[in-house]
Amino acid sequence: MITVVDVLIRADGYTHEEFVDRWRGEHVAIAAQLPGLKRYSTSVPTEPDEAEYDGVLNLSFESVEAMNEAFASEVGTDVMDDAAEFIDVGAGPRMVVEETIHVTDE
Repeated sequence: MITVVDVLIRADGYTHEEFVDRWRGEHVAIAAQLPGLKRYSTSVPTEPDEAEYDGVLNLSFESVEAMNEAFASEVGTDVMDDAAEFIDVGAGPRMVVEETIHVTDE
Protein backbone atom coordinates (compact mmCIF):
# COMPACT_ATOMS: atom_id res chain seq x y z
CA MET A 1 0.00 0.00 0.00
CA ILE A 2 1.30 3.43 -0.95
CA THR A 3 0.19 6.33 1.21
CA VAL A 4 0.53 10.05 0.58
CA VAL A 5 1.01 11.89 3.88
CA ASP A 6 0.50 15.64 3.62
CA VAL A 7 0.86 18.01 6.55
CA LEU A 8 -1.40 20.93 5.70
CA ILE A 9 -1.42 24.65 6.36
CA ARG A 10 -4.56 26.66 5.67
CA ALA A 11 -4.59 29.38 3.03
CA ASP A 12 -4.51 33.03 4.05
CA GLY A 13 -7.96 34.32 4.88
CA TYR A 14 -9.17 31.11 6.52
CA THR A 15 -9.45 30.49 10.24
CA HIS A 16 -8.55 27.01 11.43
CA GLU A 17 -12.26 26.26 11.97
CA GLU A 18 -13.19 27.45 8.47
CA PHE A 19 -10.35 25.35 7.02
CA VAL A 20 -11.56 22.22 8.83
CA ASP A 21 -15.19 22.79 7.80
CA ARG A 22 -14.21 23.16 4.13
CA TRP A 23 -11.70 20.30 4.18
CA ARG A 24 -13.95 17.79 5.93
CA GLY A 25 -17.08 19.06 4.18
CA GLU A 26 -17.39 19.80 0.50
CA HIS A 27 -13.77 18.84 -0.32
CA VAL A 28 -14.32 15.25 0.86
CA ALA A 29 -17.09 14.79 -1.69
CA ILE A 30 -14.62 15.60 -4.47
CA ALA A 31 -11.52 13.83 -3.13
CA ALA A 32 -13.40 10.62 -2.28
CA GLN A 33 -13.96 10.18 -6.04
CA LEU A 34 -10.23 9.81 -6.84
CA PRO A 35 -9.84 6.71 -9.02
CA GLY A 36 -8.10 3.84 -7.23
CA LEU A 37 -8.35 5.45 -3.78
CA LYS A 38 -8.25 2.73 -1.09
CA ARG A 39 -8.29 4.80 2.08
CA TYR A 40 -8.75 8.48 2.89
CA SER A 41 -8.31 9.94 6.36
CA THR A 42 -7.99 13.41 7.81
CA SER A 43 -6.60 14.39 11.21
CA VAL A 44 -6.69 17.74 12.95
CA PRO A 45 -4.76 18.91 16.02
CA THR A 46 -6.55 18.64 19.35
CA GLU A 47 -5.10 22.03 20.30
CA PRO A 48 -4.98 24.01 17.03
CA ASP A 49 -3.78 27.23 18.67
CA GLU A 50 -0.64 25.37 19.81
CA ALA A 51 -0.03 23.51 16.52
CA GLU A 52 2.24 24.52 13.69
CA TYR A 53 -0.05 22.85 11.11
CA ASP A 54 -3.80 22.66 10.50
CA GLY A 55 -4.14 19.01 9.58
CA VAL A 56 -2.69 15.76 8.30
CA LEU A 57 -3.99 14.03 5.18
CA ASN A 58 -3.51 10.34 4.34
CA LEU A 59 -4.49 8.99 0.93
CA SER A 60 -3.74 5.33 0.16
CA PHE A 61 -3.45 3.58 -3.19
CA GLU A 62 -2.34 0.10 -4.31
CA SER A 63 0.78 1.47 -6.03
CA VAL A 64 2.67 4.59 -7.01
CA GLU A 65 1.33 4.13 -10.53
CA ALA A 66 -2.27 4.09 -9.23
CA MET A 67 -1.56 7.25 -7.21
CA ASN A 68 -0.08 9.02 -10.25
CA GLU A 69 -3.01 7.98 -12.44
CA ALA A 70 -5.48 9.27 -9.83
CA PHE A 71 -3.90 12.72 -9.73
CA ALA A 72 -3.53 12.82 -13.54
CA SER A 73 -7.27 12.19 -13.94
CA GLU A 74 -9.98 14.83 -14.34
CA VAL A 75 -11.03 14.19 -10.74
CA GLY A 76 -7.42 14.62 -9.63
CA THR A 77 -7.32 18.03 -11.31
CA ASP A 78 -10.61 18.99 -9.63
CA VAL A 79 -9.24 17.88 -6.25
CA MET A 80 -6.10 19.96 -6.60
CA ASP A 81 -7.99 23.00 -7.90
CA ASP A 82 -10.42 22.84 -4.98
CA ALA A 83 -7.61 22.30 -2.44
CA ALA A 84 -5.78 25.38 -3.72
CA GLU A 85 -8.74 27.50 -2.62
CA PHE A 86 -8.31 26.76 1.11
CA ILE A 87 -4.91 25.05 1.51
CA ASP A 88 -1.52 26.69 1.13
CA VAL A 89 -0.48 23.87 -1.22
CA GLY A 90 3.15 22.87 -0.79
CA ALA A 91 3.67 24.89 2.41
CA GLY A 92 3.76 21.82 4.64
CA PRO A 93 5.82 18.67 4.28
CA ARG A 94 4.73 15.74 2.09
CA MET A 95 5.88 12.16 2.02
CA VAL A 96 4.89 9.23 -0.15
CA VAL A 97 5.41 6.14 1.96
CA GLU A 98 5.09 2.40 1.68
CA GLU A 99 2.79 1.55 4.54
CA THR A 100 2.83 -1.57 6.68
CA ILE A 101 -0.07 -2.01 9.10
CA HIS A 102 0.96 -3.90 12.23
CA VAL A 103 -2.23 -3.69 14.30
CA THR A 104 -5.83 -2.97 13.38
CA ASP A 105 -9.11 -3.74 15.04
CA GLU A 106 -11.08 -3.68 11.79
